[in-house]
Amino acid sequence: MKEDFKSGFAAIIGRPNVGKSTLMNHLIGQKIAITSKKPQTTRNRIQTVYTCEDGQIVFLDTPGIHKAKNKLGEYMVQVAERTLKDVDVILWLVEPTTFIGAGERHIAEQLGGLHIPVILVINKVDTVDKEEILKSIDTYRKLYDFDEIIPASALRGLNTEDIITCILKYLPYGPMFYDEDTVTDQPQRQIVAEIIREKALHALDAEIPHGIAVAIDKMKERPGKGRLIDIDATIICEKDSHKGIIIGKQGAMLKKIGSNARFELEQMLEAKVNLKLWVKVKKDWRDSDFLIKNFGYDKKEI
Repeated sequence: MKEDFKSGFAAIIGRPNVGKSTLMNHLIGQKIAITSKKPQTTRNRIQTVYTCEDGQIVFLDTPGIHKAKNKLGEYMVQVAERTLKDVDVILWLVEPTTFIGAGERHIAEQLGGLHIPVILVINKVDTVDKEEILKSIDTYRKLYDFDEIIPASALRGLNTEDIITCILKYLPYGPMFYDEDTVTDQPQRQIVAEIIREKALHALDAEIPHGIAVAIDKMKERPGKGRLIDIDATIICEKDSHKGIIIGKQGAMLKKIGSNARFELEQMLEAKVNLKLWVKVKKDWRDSDFLIKNFGYDKKEI
């Protein structure tokens, strides 16, 4: 390890659906956080690790900071806001725009008293022309005194190397927190549950995804030749009508979710997967402290 090796923590923050998980997955070179065009996809603080010759960055991908409508929403916002106090650098992701909404102003206020380097990443610059990017930079400069501003595209990998170089610049010198092969601290069962939830998000209508969680009931490798893993999982929803939609006509929707999830799980686990899915109704689970904790969202872990 080099004498001038750097290591530290970088939080990725921003409003829902600005591309935080897409950026983190791209930077570490593999998929850990699930992505979706629907907002509030990430619910927990997900920790991933990027290691190179010059240093190690532990990324914290946080839920989007938004106005909470239930206890799960409150939990998600608390996770995001408390994360800010535990890091060496903050990456604030925004979209290229000249409109600063109440959500962005709220984030700027949160950052105001922290005295932590803040790098603004203007994501999705592949969707607008250069003039719009320059206007956007000018608009955000007036909102907050950023240490750096980087226009980028997480989806296209544009300027993402600059983001790594920039983060390392602000990290303290120090040893690795994790060995160089580590990419995440997420338990495998949790990643499996999140992949199933992602496939449900992709397949279902806009209203239902906010009200679903996935619980892994069983995950066990069968003894014998050739790796085969049995996974039993339950998709939890809030209403009986939602259950019918998730199952679909003659089970077609549930089969689609299962088939899409199985394909990705087999690639990730490098094994054949026997996936069985069930659907259960837990009315208003997003407003139950007990059920929120039961489905892996524990306030004590914030």
